[in-house]
Amino acid sequence: MSEHTSDRFDPALVPVSPAATVMLVRDAIDGPAGTEVFMMRRTAKASFGAGMYVFPGGRVDVEDGATDIAPYCQGLDDAEASAKLGIDSGGLAYWVAAIRECFEEAGVLLAQSRLGGALQLRNEDRHAVHDGSLSVVELCRRDDLVLDLSTTHYVDHWITPMGERRRFDTRFFLTEAPADQEPLHDDKETVDSLWVRPADALRMQQEGELMMMPPTIANLRFLLPHDSTDAALAAGAGVENPVCVLPKLRRNEDGRIIGVAMPGDPDYDDLA
Repeated sequence: MSEHTSDRFDPALVPVSPAATVMLVRDAIDGPAGTEVFMMRRTAKASFGAGMYVFPGGRVDVEDGATDIAPYCQGLDDAEASAKLGIDSGGLAYWVAAIRECFEEAGVLLAQSRLGGALQLRNEDRHAVHDGSLSVVELCRRDDLVLDLSTTHYVDHWITPMGERRRFDTRFFLTEAPADQEPLHDDKETVDSLWVRPADALRMQQEGELMMMPPTIANLRFLLPHDSTDAALAAGAGVENPVCVLPKLRRNEDGRIIGVAMPGDPDYDDLA
């Protein structure tokens, strides 16, 4: 089979997987007042978004929606979470997935001890959650932890364009980074990380220093007007029913991808 033939696939048969991404924000450490967001660069070997700078996130797993996670969640139940997402049920799994992926990829656990005090995090737990040998439920049960979902706000919704080999129905969340935890890339799926002001990240993207996908750029622009973490979180809490964004791929006469069209672009409605 030739390389050209082996590259063919039916875009209509590519499944759309649920996914969750979380923006960790904090007040800027140096310089004038402002907000910083944590970003990571995906490995060049990644099957999706290779080399791109992203926020912590990934696929929603079946375990994220397990019924036994509910007792370890506060501030939001499945009915409330599902209503915020505009789905019938299973909404809580997106918040749990955001917390799990943040722990796996950035080493930050968005949880609290029922007994109070700082969390006693173990690096081996991060890797165990990543490889599936330890679930979030088991971690919460073992260390008597609770996930406060009321402080993580749903702010955006994107679906990968048809024509990509991997497609995701991704919900974007916003939360404050815990002051007593310092995020760091995992050196597996992600190979670099930084705290960056949204304006600087957008400038570096335009100058070619940081490669980003359209949803990342759009969410950086959401953060752009807010000069403090409190302001950004207030804006996030005020978001209701985000409009789902579905980009479309632009192709030339040979069928090669030459760009991405966004809703509102002059050619958007004419594209397949």
